[in-house]
Amino acid sequence: MLTSPCFPLTYDDGTIRVDGDPGTPLPSVERDPRSESGRAPGYEYPRVRDALRPLSVDVDDRVLDLPTVPPLASSYELREYQREALDEWEAADRRGVVELPTGSGKTVIAIGAMERLATPTLVVIPTIDLLNQWREELETEFDTPIGQLGGGEQRIEPLTVATYDSAYLRADELGDRFGLVVFDEVHHLGGEGYRDIARLLAAPARLGLTATFERPDGAHETVAELVGSKAYELDVDDLAGDHLAPYDIKRIEVELTPEERDRYEEQQGIFTDYLRSSNIQLRSGSDYQKLVKRSGNDPEARRALLAKQRAREVMMNADSKVERLAALLDRHTDDRVIVFTAHTDLVYRLSRRFLLPAITNETGAAERREILERFREGTYSRVVAANVLDEGVDVPDANVAVVLSGSGSEREFTQRLGRVLRPKADGGRAIMYELVTEETAEERVAARRR
Repeated sequence: MLTSPCFPLTYDDGTIRVDGDPGTPLPSVERDPRSESGRAPGYEYPRVRDALRPLSVDVDDRVLDLPTVPPLASSYELREYQREALDEWEAADRRGVVELPTGSGKTVIAIGAMERLATPTLVVIPTIDLLNQWREELETEFDTPIGQLGGGEQRIEPLTVATYDSAYLRADELGDRFGLVVFDEVHHLGGEGYRDIARLLAAPARLGLTATFERPDGAHETVAELVGSKAYELDVDDLAGDHLAPYDIKRIEVELTPEERDRYEEQQGIFTDYLRSSNIQLRSGSDYQKLVKRSGNDPEARRALLAKQRAREVMMNADSKVERLAALLDRHTDDRVIVFTAHTDLVYRLSRRFLLPAITNETGAAERREILERFREGTYSRVVAANVLDEGVDVPDANVAVVLSGSGSEREFTQRLGRVLRPKADGGRAIMYELVTEETAEERVAARRR
């Protein structure tokens, strides 16, 4: 009696190993002469498995070694759009990215996915602050120990949270331990090193969460290959008024002083004169990066870039912005205000003048948590920060944002707006002020991010 050949399918250091010859090419499987087997990257496990099913072979699938998960039931009742997002993700073979505004409850969607699948889950996040927030949230919702990789701990449980850095270091070891992987702030996965996390894991179910999926460098296409394409999206205007606070954005133009104008024009002129004399046109970020590389062996290019930086500092830190901020703080004495800047020096300058708690990349984790907790409980009603509150931090409820300076990044703008969009108990509106220095390059920067 003839029997079908049996092909073991196993996980081996970030790869799917196929022993034997099924007689037909399998997706992404290449021959490994050292082990005399076929191998594919871990993330291709579902495709390899599905390609073997119609063949007249028996497959001994031992890829996943999943621990037992206790019953999972959370206290959340999903909103209609959260259910729709989860349904669309499931319809896409449980692979894909959900793009929703900051404050709309992306974490709740991930928790819903964990409940539905009831499978060991790895949540990958970019910062220690988010690591702690996710762990605490899962501990609150599920009566089971939560593992943690990062922040001084290396403990694996059926439900585990890990920083991107820790997951990168241990992906080949953890690749067969989880059936679902959630990538929070999934756009980070586009970074060259972090991509290996998704490549090495065999988890068939993959959920990416973000407020802004597309990356200027186009790396979101790689993320789509590793996690899945965009399965569901809503923007701020889709949710404002119902699930997020209604909002207004007000742009305020300010002038440079005569002294600032002279410095700006001088430094900006050095930069533009160099571009003109060198016949260089800056059409994209890659063009600018080429100029940066050129400055390594071209003293005039370096002088031009330094002049550009000085001009930028003048326009973004204009004295009139500080004076206009004073008026805004007086206008919003009863509101909860976050002031955003692009420069640490300006943060400290504003902190001293207006007695504002300051958060920068120099602020220790404990001090930052204390400031945000006091902001949350109302001891502080305003705070000033340089970039570090843009993402990866659970910022307490505020209703006024003042952007004194920033980049042309749409992601940065969306994240900052999201900090004031959580629904208000009194049903009030949120407001964001953009302070832009007129007749400078900052007008183009502001236009790009909008």
